[in-house]
Parts: sequence; structure tokens; C-alpha cells
Amino acid sequence: MSTTLRFCAVLMASCLLLGLSVNPTVAQDVPADDIREASVEYEGELPPLFDRQMFFGDPQYAGSQLSPNGEMIAFRQPYKDVMNIWVKGIDEPFSEAKPVTADTTRPVSNYFWTHDSERILYVQDKGGNENFHVYAVDLDAERNEMGVPPARNLTPYEGARATIANVPEEQPNVIYVGLNDRSPQNFDLYRIQIDSGDRELVFQNDQGIGGYTFDLKGNLRLVSKQTSTGGTEILRVDGDSLTSVYECSVEESCGVIRFHPDNERVYMSTNKGPEVDLQQLVLFHPDSGETEVVESDPEGNVDFGGAEFSPVTDELIATYYVGERVRIYPKTDAVEADLEFLRGELPEGDISLQGATEDGRLWKVVSSSDVNPGIVYIFDREEQSVEKLYETRPEIPGEHMAEMKPITYEARDGMDIPAYLTVPKGVDAKNLPTVIYVHGGPWARDTWGYRPYVQFLANRGYAVLQPNFRSSTGYGQEFLNAGNRTWGRGAMQHDITDGVQYLIDQGIADPDRVAIFGGSYGGYATLAGVTFTPELYAAAVPYVAPSNLITLIESFPAYWRPFLEGTWFKRVGDPEDPEEREDLKERSPLFYADQITAPLLVVHGANDPRVKQQESDQIVATLRDQGHAVEYIVAPDEGHGFRNEDNNLALAAKMEEFLAEHIGGRYQASMTDDIGQRLSEITVDPATVEMPKPSDEEEASKTSALPDADGSVIRPVTVEYVTSLSVQGRQLELTTKRTIAEASNNEQTAWRIVDDVTSSMMNASDTLLVDRTTLRPVRRHASGQGTVELSYSDDAITGQMQAMGQSMDINKSLDAPVFAGGSGLEIAIAGLPLEEGYETTLRNFNYQQQNVRRVKLSVTGSGTTEVDAGTFETLTVEITALDGNDAGTGTFHVMADAPHHVVKADVNLGAAMGGGTATVELTSSGTTTSESR
Repeated sequence: MSTTLRFCAVLMASCLLLGLSVNPTVAQDVPADDIREASVEYEGELPPLFDRQMFFGDPQYAGSQLSPNGEMIAFRQPYKDVMNIWVKGIDEPFSEAKPVTADTTRPVSNYFWTHDSERILYVQDKGGNENFHVYAVDLDAERNEMGVPPARNLTPYEGARATIANVPEEQPNVIYVGLNDRSPQNFDLYRIQIDSGDRELVFQNDQGIGGYTFDLKGNLRLVSKQTSTGGTEILRVDGDSLTSVYECSVEESCGVIRFHPDNERVYMSTNKGPEVDLQQLVLFHPDSGETEVVESDPEGNVDFGGAEFSPVTDELIATYYVGERVRIYPKTDAVEADLEFLRGELPEGDISLQGATEDGRLWKVVSSSDVNPGIVYIFDREEQSVEKLYETRPEIPGEHMAEMKPITYEARDGMDIPAYLTVPKGVDAKNLPTVIYVHGGPWARDTWGYRPYVQFLANRGYAVLQPNFRSSTGYGQEFLNAGNRTWGRGAMQHDITDGVQYLIDQGIADPDRVAIFGGSYGGYATLAGVTFTPELYAAAVPYVAPSNLITLIESFPAYWRPFLEGTWFKRVGDPEDPEEREDLKERSPLFYADQITAPLLVVHGANDPRVKQQESDQIVATLRDQGHAVEYIVAPDEGHGFRNEDNNLALAAKMEEFLAEHIGGRYQASMTDDIGQRLSEITVDPATVEMPKPSDEEEASKTSALPDADGSVIRPVTVEYVTSLSVQGRQLELTTKRTIAEASNNEQTAWRIVDDVTSSMMNASDTLLVDRTTLRPVRRHASGQGTVELSYSDDAITGQMQAMGQSMDINKSLDAPVFAGGSGLEIAIAGLPLEEGYETTLRNFNYQQQNVRRVKLSVTGSGTTEVDAGTFETLTVEITALDGNDAGTGTFHVMADAPHHVVKADVNLGAAMGGGTATVELTSSGTTTSESR
């Protein structure tokens, strides 16, 4: 089924995570002598205790996909004890299926067919590092010694991350891929030939583009990016240029879904506008700018959830919305009849459509519920017949699973908070040990359906609350934005706290036996809960959890920078702003760990690129040093959440024992020898954990002596540069005339560097005085849309900024001397003793952000550089960030002989300028007369 958003995508994802059983034939009751009973009066009322393997083991079959021609089915099944991809004929039994991948270290999860049904494409990373590569498997190829066709890596670039941009229907041998091998922050778009692996650059991304949209004929038509203020901008591709056609603010949401059958208009989801709260489906014309509302939630409660389109005509055939449960709205009479037929044939639950053949005849349909993870069917639309393909978890006894009930409670400020409450099967909702299960994101939401952890905990005797606190998505922009800047100590955390109090007030939760558990943001909220409201919780399990918002933000991967400096800084906080940095510290549990009273089981994956292991290391080390009870699990082969079966089973075994000890549920005492061994391997003694420290180089760069720059090599000169860059979708060219002349400041001899910048959008001038011997800054005056006056000393920078009728004093204390930024840094580099192999660290002051930048300078090579000004022997200088901010870093080709003026440079702009790079080239140079001023 050709579609961008599939029915019940959230429910599908949940079926792929955290497991299914290896031998899913019967429910696995735990023997009575293996059960450690709950310290509750209702033990005899609970259903049988089921083996944790049933909840977290690998499935026999999962994640199936119809081939486009309808002749085959691909699915995931263990092969060599790891989840891999298998293929069988559509009419063949599963016993005739053959494996097509043989990864022995990490499950293969994300895959899809090529449109000619001849290949399987899949993506895979290493140990959870999220540097995904794209692999192709030719189904007819000869099988290798592993018993599968060889997999070819189409993106074999070490350290790079690949993202699938488009698999064009009319070009089955082509795939469009975004790759960040040239620049870690930006994904260039490539067309890759699947048979040969040859790649062709389609779009060099120097503009911070985050998304590419192709039309129905496979042509790149639109791109999207994040603006410097955190909003979203959609741009039309006009040959080699981009034209901005749609923009929404950080408080709004907008995104392209796909092209309309007329191949001119596009379907979008948006809530742009002061009077619009809920996202709605619209048709937008990128040429005329006209927008037509197609539909919003008929019940007026939630955001537009997704759409389904015909694989034959490309017409819209259904929409869906996720309220308390999923609601589907057919858009054609045929689909309405199909859904009516399916509702009459399939078990009670939610129906999701998860793919179709290219002729639209066969649909893969799944029926699922809160107590049933799903039964998969093949629906023949012509014959109006439905055939059961397999059960996702046939071993799960639905009659013993617990009902997940949608509830709403009132927060302290009167806002209604939606949530889901699950109470153990067969017991009254009275005075129960309770687990608060907090979702990650935080810009996501919990939904109704089968959830392994929820049912596992309920089976152990716990009530489970899943609050959709403010900032959860799906409930409109007002609800989403109500959580801005409220992490930890504000409304987002209060909503969770108020959920606990609601359960206590209703008599559902035992106030002395409440635990909190969550991953990612949910892990942060777990730490925040036991830190800032320690009286509420008797135990906590923070899973891949940030403990320090400052180190979290500063360690994000480079490709997150546009999102980080836009959305994240707006919604959470900017650590580069002194006041906001202090606020982030106030909301970081690490700095208030002495308030924690509950025991903790801390869990992390060693290769997590989003929330580094240091986040857990530092909270564990701090609690240990305070003599606090803490246990620690680190899986060396996992990233942001566990995917391997042995790690999930080991974690579940430890978690149920931990919770039983502290809030009194029951647990399965035994485990298999291999899982017991794995638990031993991933358990870390807190006594061995070291408090993370900055690298010696990074720490030294804060206060080390600046390198000696020789001002005597500088000569009076006038040079001109041209800078090419893209801002807000517009290609800009700036001309800079730089004049270096002798000057004086009182009795101090100096060099005066004047940069006069002109472009179609602005004119600006920057005059900097630097000491003639050391090249350190003395005074600066800059003017353009405002003015800046600065005075420098070794221990402080003072001055004033004026813009738009406002003025702001600058008074920045320094831990050590700095060079000036911009022309000041370049003049300092010109005076350094550069040669191949030379390395140093530099500090410079960024007056726009009022912070000290720390960078590493390395001379990595030499060569010849040709520009308009001529051909020059040059040294290649790499400047990299030591402070997590890539703005101003890049590759500089400087004159080989002193003074080492810049000849050409590719400079990272940073997200404040929309990301991307600027290319700077020397266009002319000459000598000017020395003068004093």
C-alpha cells in the first residue's frame, strides 16, 4: 500500500519493540515453587504468573510485508538466534520460508521491498550507535556460507549515517539516500544505483535541509528545514535554487505528507494560524500558495493522525485520528465497504492497514487490542475474503491480560490530563502497589493497545499509570506548548505528580508503594520525580535517562544541531545563555541528588548516541559517593534502548526482583543459565564507576595559555573576499573588503582590521584593534542593524550592544585571555607558526552570544589552492569545536608562508543561521599605506 503515513503507525511500532516469545505455542506458567509472592492481600486473586520470556522473548513471526507484486511475503523471525528477515511465497507455509539476512549481532528491524519485488533493502547500525547504513539483498543471488544471499552495503562510509529519502516507483533500481559523510551536521541527497552501488550527488545540502519530498513521478520538488527560531520552513526546488513557500513557527506544526494525484498540490498536516489549535489535513499548492482544508478531527479532540492512499490511483482513501483509541474515516465507498466487512470478520479490537500490493487487491490487515498484540490477516478485496496469516503472540492468554482504561484527571492548574490506567486482572482497584510508566520524547504520546511492560507489570501485581502530560503530542498546539520550559520543576513534572496524587485520592494506589519508571525523557522524569518530589516514590528505574540537562545538550550528535539550536533551545533551554544555563542546572537531578531517598535501578546502553552513558555514570557515581542505594546495568551492545533478546530478558528479571523488593509485587525467581550469565555480564558495580570528566584537552582549553601569535609578520594590506551561503532558502553572496593598517590605542601600538561587508540584504562594518605584538584584542566597534562597542582585557570584556531601540550592557568575566572572534581569530591564525602537524587550542569571544568559544586547530596537509585572486601554496587547517558548538568551525586553506591569510574556507554556519556551510574565497589582495588613528 503506497503511503507516507500508515494506519496505526504507533501501534505497529509497539509490536516491533520489546518482544515476543521464541516458542509461542502455549502460555508459559511459572511453577509455583518459582514464584516469590507479593506482599499483598490479593495474591490469590491474581492470574497465573507468566514467564517473562512470554513478554520479552523474540517472536516466531513479526513485521511482515507483502511484496508489491503480491507473490511473496517477507517477515522477521529468529535466524542464528537473532531476528532476521525471511521470505516465502504467499501461498507457501512458513516452514518453506528462507532467510535472506544473517546478522548475528543485532536484530534487523527496518526493511522494505523494491517496487519490482526483486530485492529487499534494509538499514542497520552497529551496537545501537544509530549510524545506519543501507543494505541491498538480491533474492535470486546465490546463497553464501551463512545460508543467505549476500547483503551489499550501499552506503559504506565509516562514521556516516544514512537516511532513506525516496524509493521511486518508476525506478526500481534507484534509491535516494541522505548521507552526512561530507558534513556530520548535514545530509546531502544522493541517487544510488542499487545493482552497482554507484552514487550521484543530487543536492549538496549547505542549507541545513532536514527533509526531502518527491512527487509521484520521482522528482525532487520540495525540501524542509528548521528555521533559526525553531519553526519549520518548506521550500520549493526550482532547478538549482530554493524558494520558500510555507513556514510555521516553533509553537505550530507543519509537514508535507505526499503529492496529490494531480502532482501539483501536496497534502500537508498543519495547525498554522492563531485560530488553529489542532493539526488538520490540508491541500497546499507550492506555486500559488493556496491552501484548502480537507479535514480536521470530526470529534474536535485530537490532531490529524494520518492518511492512507490508493496504490493504484494515489487518491486519498482514508484518514485516521488517535484519541483514546484509533478512529478510521473512509474516503471512498469501496473502502467504507471494506472496513465494514473487516469489522464483521475480525476479532474485537483496533484494525490497522499495514501495506498492500501494487494493484490494490491484497491488503495486510492487523487486528489488535490492549490484551492482544495482534493477529495478521491477508484481505482479498476482490473476493471479499480474509485469511489468517499468523498471530503475533499466540502464547499470550488474552483472558489473563489486564484491561487498559483511558482516564482523565485534573492537574493542579485545572488542565485535563489524559492517561491510561491498567489494573491487575481480577483484583479491585484499591490500595495497589503502583508503577508510574512515563513515555519518552517528550514530544510523543502513549496510546491504547498491548504494551509488553504494562502487561508484565500488571501480571506481577502492579497498577500502571501512563500519563500523557502536557508537551505530549496529538492534543493540539496549546497542550503541546503548555510544557515549554517546564521540565523537572514545572508543569510537565507536576502533571505526573498530580497523576500519582489522583490515584492516591481515588484509593487506587498505596501511597507507600509507588514506583516510577521510564526511558529517555521518561527516564529524566523518573529522576526528576525522585529528586524533586522524593516523598512520592519508594523506588525508581531510570532507563537511558538524562541526569544533567547541560551535558545532555552539549553531547548531542552533530546531525541534531539544527533541531537542537531551534526547537530544543526554545522548548527546553539554551546552555550557551548564562541565565538559561543556570535554569537548566536547577532542573537537572544530578545537582540535587542528595534529595533522593528512593533506591534506584539505573539502566543504560553503552553506545547510546542521544543520551550518552555519562548521564547515568554521573548520577550513579554521585549517589554512591553519598552512600545511597543504587544498582546499575549497562549493556555494551546496545544504544538508546535495548533490542537484543538476552539483554531485554536480563533487564526484566532484574527489574521485577527490584520492584518486588521495594514495593511488594511478586516475581519469577529463576532464570535460564544464559540469561543469568548475561545479567551478570551487564551488571556494573557502582564502586567501579568513575565520575565523567571532560577530556584533558577540553578541560585544558578553558584556561591554558594562548599560543604565541607573532604580530611582527603582519603587514598592512587590503584583501577582498566573496562569501557564498544560503539563508532562509535564499542564495546570498557577501563581499568583504578587509583593510589591515598600523594604528595606536593611547600609547599602545596596534593593528587595525576593518571589515566592510556588502550584500543585497545588508551593509555592515567591523573595526577591530589588536595588539601589534600579541594580536590579542584591544577594542572593537561593529555597526550594521545595530552597534557594538567592546573593550578587552585579560580578565574581562565590557561594552554595550544597541539594536532596535534597545541597549544591553556587556560585562563578561574571563577565566583566561582570549582572541577576538571573526577577523580577530583570522588575524591570530595568520601570526601562528603553522606547519604540517602543528596543533593548538584557541579561545575567542563571540559577542553575539556573549560566550567564549573553544576550538582545536590542526594543520592536516598542504597543497595548491586556486581562487580568483590567483594560485597559492597553502596549508590545510582544520578547526573543530571543543565546546559542542560547530558554528565557525570548518576547513581553512591558508597561505603557506606567513602571514597565513585565508585563501579559501568552508565554514559551518551553525543552526542560528539555518545550518549548512559558507564558502569563502579570496578574490584580490594588495598593499595599503600604514596610518594611525
